[in-house]
Amino acid sequence: MAGPHGLKGGPGTACDCGRYRRVVGQLDLSVGKLRNAISFMKNVVLGLRETEEMYYFLVREAKTFREASVNCKVRGGSLAMPKTSTSNHLMADYVNQAGLTRVYVGVIQDPNRNTNETSSYIYADSSPLLGFSAWSQEEKLSSRQSLNISSSCVELLSTGTWSHVECDSTMYFLCEFLKIRRRGAGGRGVPAAASLPK
Repeated sequence: MAGPHGLKGGPGTACDCGRYRRVVGQLDLSVGKLRNAISFMKNVVLGLRETEEMYYFLVREAKTFREASVNCKVRGGSLAMPKTSTSNHLMADYVNQAGLTRVYVGVIQDPNRNTNETSSYIYADSSPLLGFSAWSQEEKLSSRQSLNISSSCVELLSTGTWSHVECDSTMYFLCEFLKIRRRGAGGRGVPAAASLPK
């Protein structure tokens, strides 16, 4: 239901939209430059890699598996868990581009199972290896032959395959950080300050 019509007013002034379009165009350029600078900081300076849900950071400090796990937690994340072929490929490329051959990832032998088969492994968050694993051919063969595997931790090789490794071995490792949304902004956040490299 419409109300009564108002009095007839005078004609409005013509919009000088060209001036506003120039300002908006300059703002778009500035936003683009900021996005490029942020991308440079994340990828080149900090060495982060990312997917839609995660940031990954390669820690170049040789630690045992337990120390690596604690180190990632102190930074606000966890040992990286390659749960899909896409994330596994991204991590392997990251390791390869860094000139490394292997790193710890968040895959361990299930402490509640007494078998040494590759199927007895779980992710560090206790979720099962469902739908994806990347065991090397040697690991698959040793599992089938029921050879005694004395290692209960897993390393990711630069080839993208997984291999058993002693948990007391020291090596570099990958941490993962869940991307967080900023309140009200709808944008993606970055890892907490404590999680960034020092």
